[in-house]
Amino acid sequence: MLVLEFKVRAKEQQYKAIDEAIRTAQFIQNKCLRYWIDNKGVGRYDLNKYCRVLAHDFKFANELNSQARQSSAERAWSAIARFYDNCKRKIPGKKGYPRFKKNCRSVEYKQTGWQLNLESRKAITFTDKKGIGRLRLVGSYDLHFYQPEQIKRVRLVRRADGYYCQFILSVDVQIKTEPTNKTIGLDVGLSAFYTDDQGNKIDNPKFLRMGEKKIKRLQRQLSRKQKGSNNRKKARQKLAKAHLKISRQRKEFSKRVAYSVIQSNDLVAYEDLKIKNLVKNHCLAKSISDAAWYQFRIWLEYFGRKYGKVTIAVPSQYTSQNCSNCGKTVKKSLSTRTHVCSCGCQLDRDENAAKNILRRGLSTAGHTGTFGLEPINALGELTSTLAGEILLGQVDSLNKESPVTSLCD
Repeated sequence: MLVLEFKVRAKEQQYKAIDEAIRTAQFIQNKCLRYWIDNKGVGRYDLNKYCRVLAHDFKFANELNSQARQSSAERAWSAIARFYDNCKRKIPGKKGYPRFKKNCRSVEYKQTGWQLNLESRKAITFTDKKGIGRLRLVGSYDLHFYQPEQIKRVRLVRRADGYYCQFILSVDVQIKTEPTNKTIGLDVGLSAFYTDDQGNKIDNPKFLRMGEKKIKRLQRQLSRKQKGSNNRKKARQKLAKAHLKISRQRKEFSKRVAYSVIQSNDLVAYEDLKIKNLVKNHCLAKSISDAAWYQFRIWLEYFGRKYGKVTIAVPSQYTSQNCSNCGKTVKKSLSTRTHVCSCGCQLDRDENAAKNILRRGLSTAGHTGTFGLEPINALGELTSTLAGEILLGQVDSLNKESPVTSLCD
């Protein structure tokens, strides 16, 4: 699937109509969740049928397109299905019991309720009874490259700086590239965004830390405004835009670095970090969230599938403690930044971890799937070439340089 996003230009009354459609979608999602809580054995199709009951009982719900109502019900069922899945897998701690939506920001249409201008493809008209009407699309993407049948869903999104229209396209994006005969192991961190197995580092931009002074000033201005006043709404809007800017900077940086890594290597090995557990450390939670390791991983896996490269997430246990030269465990605290082993190996802690990560990734390169989020075929179309000629050869060369027998024990 491919998502193309455009900025929306419209009149003030159309923006209000979009807000009303978003509120209706939130209402339907919460009502479906309540229906599931109150009635035992409710399934996905029962929630879709319940949308018709809501449309009959509430006039404003009937004004929203029928498939948009079903899409809201599917959002509720997505949270329910995730809760069921966590219970079946017996995940320790909280299972993610579905919660009512408090601040909804989008409404999603399926195949009906909208009509794209087929001549210019720079305008879209929503035909339900909410009164949204014709919206002008502003953006650099060209929808002429895609057939109208490929557009599976259309989503209206509200953000701090305006409204956006997203087109979800059924497109299989795969680009064939020439092999680079290179592999890389990445160890992400806070002082450096990542360190590879060759000792190269990428500085951590720390966007939140850089913009923290401005955010604190805007927060003080917001706290001084009277609740319910227009000045408070304006101050809140400025604060939201500041946070949105930092979020976009972080996303663009992760995307750019991940693209560069994928283009330069045939195999990328990285740690399978549990970010949810790491942020429980209140001393490092802000810095970890600002680093956006998970977002970087998402982009790595996306570009890996797009360009047919191998991306492998390996377990993070003992990657920093084990010696990359002899395999011996060398205990060290988080403040110890240099790895020193009795075998004579002395190098940067993160570089040592990156070497261990790469070795573990290469040792699993011939297997189906990865240690990552989903069981995908990591080798894809390059199985015969990369696995047989490049990867196994580099495993042998690494083992000859520094034989390790118990890294994965």
